Parts: sequence; C-alpha cells; structure tokens
Amino acid sequence: MLIANQLKDKNRAEYLLYMWQVEDLLRAYGCDFDRLRAGYLSKFDLPDEQRRQMEQWYADLCEMMRSEGVTERGHLQINKNTLQTLDELHRQLVRSDRFPYYRAMYYKVLPYIVEVRSRGGDKQEGELQTCFDVLYGVVLLRLQGKPVSPETEAAVKDISTLLGQLSDYYFKDKAEPIEF
Repeated sequence: MLIANQLKDKNRAEYLLYMWQVEDLLRAYGCDFDRLRAGYLSKFDLPDEQRRQMEQWYADLCEMMRSEGVTERGHLQINKNTLQTLDELHRQLVRSDRFPYYRAMYYKVLPYIVEVRSRGGDKQEGELQTCFDVLYGVVLLRLQGKPVSPETEAAVKDISTLLGQLSDYYFKDKAEPIEF
C-alpha cells in the first residue's frame, strides 16, 4: 500500500506494474486475507494505524479480486482503468504533431511490439498492453533468477523510456490539460 501510494503519484507506469505484482501476490495466497496476513503482512513492522490501513487495503483488494473473478488470472478493474487512461493519452500523443520525441520513441518501440505479437502474443490487445506485458515478463524472469537476453534488455530500455515519458505526460495533463 505504501509503495503503491507513492508510485500512484509519481510514475503511473511503475504503479501499474507494481499493482500487477500485488495481484500475483494475492493469488499466491489464494486471495485469502487471513493467510496473507499470517504469511506476508505480519512481517511488516509498522505503527498500529499504518498497519490497520495496510491490512484494510489488502483485504479490500482480496475482496475485489474475488468479486471481479480475477483470482486465477486477469487484472482488477482499477488496473484496467489505469491502463485504459494511459492508452488513451498514448494514442493522442502519437497522433499529435506536437510531441515528436514521444512519437519517435513510439516508432522505435513498435518493432518490439510486432515481434512479441508474432511470437504468440495477443494480437487483439493494445500496443501499450503489449509493452506492459513485456516489462512485467522481464520482472518475473528476474525474480526467478533467470537470464534476460541482451536483445530483450535493449527492448526493455526503450519500452521503459517510452512508458516513462507517457507517465510524465500523464501528470502534466493532470496538472494542466495538454493541447494536442
């Protein structure tokens, strides 16, 4: 919860990736809050009020996952909404002539998207979804201690740059709507 709150206000792309990790953590505990509290949350040394808030946050997420039917796979609606908001902004930035650097980064990343889709990725999902899938896949590989090829590292660097720019534009647009 603490990390999510910090990322939510600082980097929307990292926030979304973090929330996907939280979803997987909750799945590992079967979306059973009692198991989660005993096996994971009990390890945090927090003041009582902060602990209560954290436990409530995780309990609410467990309930949301059950009620939305994403205990096995998929993403919470709040995370889908975050991706959709970023995707709408991404499309506006790419279409606009006012953001040439962003557009150039997008065209630099596009071959990676095409390659991932040609290797069996979901051709129906949006390009931004594919970018997040690549980054999250690499996060999982690293957590498992598996190697990441230099080609994948290069793709991750470029995708991360694009998503970092998108996140910056997201906050600029929130502060003062961007004119496209």
